[in-house]
Amino acid sequence: MRIYTCTCGQSLFYENNRCLQCDAELGFCPSCSMLVALTPLDGMRYRCGNPGCGVVCVKCSNYSEYNVCNRCVTVPEVGAKPAPYCDCCRCNQTVPDLSVSGNWEKWYRLEVAKRRLFYDLDILGLPYGTAADGFDPPLSFDFKADLIPSDDFWRTMGLGERVYTGHANGKITINIREADEVERERLRVDMGEAHRTLIGHFRHEIGHYYWDVLVKGRRDTEFTAAFGDPYEPDYASSMDAYYRNGPARDWAERYVSAYASMHPWEDWAETFAMYLDMVSALETAVQIGFLPEAGFDPRKMDQMVSSYQRLGIGLNELSRTMGLLDMVPEVFVAPVVKKMQLVHASCMDVASRR
Repeated sequence: MRIYTCTCGQSLFYENNRCLQCDAELGFCPSCSMLVALTPLDGMRYRCGNPGCGVVCVKCSNYSEYNVCNRCVTVPEVGAKPAPYCDCCRCNQTVPDLSVSGNWEKWYRLEVAKRRLFYDLDILGLPYGTAADGFDPPLSFDFKADLIPSDDFWRTMGLGERVYTGHANGKITINIREADEVERERLRVDMGEAHRTLIGHFRHEIGHYYWDVLVKGRRDTEFTAAFGDPYEPDYASSMDAYYRNGPARDWAERYVSAYASMHPWEDWAETFAMYLDMVSALETAVQIGFLPEAGFDPRKMDQMVSSYQRLGIGLNELSRTMGLLDMVPEVFVAPVVKKMQLVHASCMDVASRR
């Protein structure tokens, strides 16, 4: 993740919407892809503060109305109105009910994680788009809460009242309780997970999306050879067996996580999420000076794995020094690296064609 600089010289971070030194309003400019100071113009318009850009833009509606975004939308040169939403928010289909106390804070945290996901995708040059773009499958997001009956809180909730975090046909659904830090930590401990984070959920679910985009009908034979046959046994049977019996005792020798052992599709999504973790961590390490610029090239898989292993060892030791969880809990055993190579090849193939 890049660290930006305000016109006053203050360092700016990806989530900022106001400079802490000069109090300038900030916005992520879609033209130069930088977080910049915004110079106010007439009619709620702004000029990008990057001297090499200077485009006229407006704030995304989710920025100007709800302050859960910090991105801008370019104003067309001809008389047309700018789009209401930025490239991230335009993918939203359902957002939390803001009349419920605490839901604004949860939505804000979800949007922060989602913008970081889009940053990852742009580093790799991966394609995405909405139904309005004619993209197939279209990418969209639903942020929903469980329906708790107010008159009978303690009864068991029915299937129609639960929201399951997951992916289906391009739609990524996130239960907003994942944005409650206490609830998310409880689930992490209950499920025996090394990490459970919002960005982790987004990276996992987008992995399912990119199976549809990158693999389905294109790399089926390679996928089966690396991950296994996704249709035998079927997904429902595999899920029942996993939750009934748990993962195989030797899962760490073949999978990136216990959950990855449930089914080849989950193995792909978990591996894809780790791949995005690696790309994001290495790019950030270069930006903040932990690694030389030559230490990260998203086209070179072997180099990335080697750099990430070294970085992970150092970060884990620092975390343990502070009594925190390991930053990089995954172990890069040979079968996992082989699977990551297919993820990498699939991403680089479509990126090069773009």
